[in-house]
Amino acid sequence: MTPVASFRGRSVALFGLGGSGLATAQALAAGGAHVAAWDDKPTSRGKALEAGVPVVDLTEADWSGFSALVLSPGVPLTHPVPHWTVEKARAAGVEIIGDVELFCRERAATAPDAPFIAITGTNGKSTTTALISHLVREAGLDCQMGGNIGTAVLSLAPPAAGRVHVVECSSFQIDLAPSLAPTVGVLLNITPDHLDRHGTMENYAAIKERLVAGAEVAVVGVDDDWCRAIEARLRGAGRRVIPISVERVLEEGISAEDHVIARRLAGKRIVLADLAGIGSLRGAHNAQNAAAAIAALETIGVDEKVIRKGLASFPGLAHRMEQVRRIGRTLFVNDSKATNADAAEKALAAFPSDIHWIIGGVPKEGGIAPLAPLFGRVAKAYLIGEASDDFAATLEGRTAFTRCGALEAAVAAAAADAAASDAAEPVVLLSPACASYDQYPNFEVRGTHFRDLVLALPDTPSTDASPPGKA
Repeated sequence: MTPVASFRGRSVALFGLGGSGLATAQALAAGGAHVAAWDDKPTSRGKALEAGVPVVDLTEADWSGFSALVLSPGVPLTHPVPHWTVEKARAAGVEIIGDVELFCRERAATAPDAPFIAITGTNGKSTTTALISHLVREAGLDCQMGGNIGTAVLSLAPPAAGRVHVVECSSFQIDLAPSLAPTVGVLLNITPDHLDRHGTMENYAAIKERLVAGAEVAVVGVDDDWCRAIEARLRGAGRRVIPISVERVLEEGISAEDHVIARRLAGKRIVLADLAGIGSLRGAHNAQNAAAAIAALETIGVDEKVIRKGLASFPGLAHRMEQVRRIGRTLFVNDSKATNADAAEKALAAFPSDIHWIIGGVPKEGGIAPLAPLFGRVAKAYLIGEASDDFAATLEGRTAFTRCGALEAAVAAAAADAAASDAAEPVVLLSPACASYDQYPNFEVRGTHFRDLVLALPDTPSTDASPPGKA
């Protein structure tokens, strides 16, 4: 735990008693603050009481006595409308912050030079966070990984010399962290997402920019217009920036030329790493993740030989292009984290052909229409969940598909069709391009179900294929 001493002796309101909320309440109390915690859900309040967290009805509280409102990142700050606690805090002139901000204040007060790598981006940030953490550990350093990736940041050991904090930050967390100033800030990419919470792309991009704007060194992917503009602004302001690209060779910065990560200095190409044969880093999107990780590790002084060795041993991240199993020639890949078309595009682009693509769930705006240029790589699509009708309409006349309804039927049909294929390496790919909420509580449960279904398949592939075309 990182005790939060910055509010010692003062009263703090806290709303949102999920995992990070409970950790925050306990960290504040450990630092000497008086916590008044609340959640709209009675079950969450009950769990807080069981954990010894003081529960106070903030609807009836005197807000003039609070020094801050610590808000869960899942609670609306601005859009579609501010949460009622936000309105009460603003009316009382109380600052509104989140757990990442509390961490940043503790670091600034106790160990301002402790290495702190913060990562954001619409896609790829979890894999990049896990990869950077793996490389830090391979270098023999004390690594504390947390934030949006799963472990609450205040549950980690406190900042200290020689201890590296690697923290994934969502846009919601950045919006609640005004003093965010990492040693290395990584911004991978920006594509439309969470606009229901941020209103416009301009606002969403501006929030993402804050993470790198405050960093000592900014690592910025420059393969989309939003990030290119951010990189140009940072460079124009005299900030130290390392651009990365997987789409073109940069004269300054780090580029992924196919599977080779390299930089150019004075016109000379210097190879930093070769990702060929590293299955956990397959595809251009993972080359971007690797380039960002290399830039971050070099910045904190990790030797390039350690970095190369660490890349080769990276096991990957569950539900992100996770190679679950091979049955005969068929590779089964769990990419359940691909909850939008942009993420699914990365998975489709990673395999040249004969993809048996399991898709569906709760569709995002635009559906899978933007993926049409990659439909030629798909041998067949297997539709599940709420999006089936919409996706069938998009695929009609473009690629074969079958309506499976549920994941069990989709896995069985895709496995049989892949086994019957003449391809050298057919791929059964769960990359849904959808949220999971119609059939699963989250993408992790969906991905785990896929993994379990695949692991239960017989070792000898069945070729009892599903009917061609649509069903």
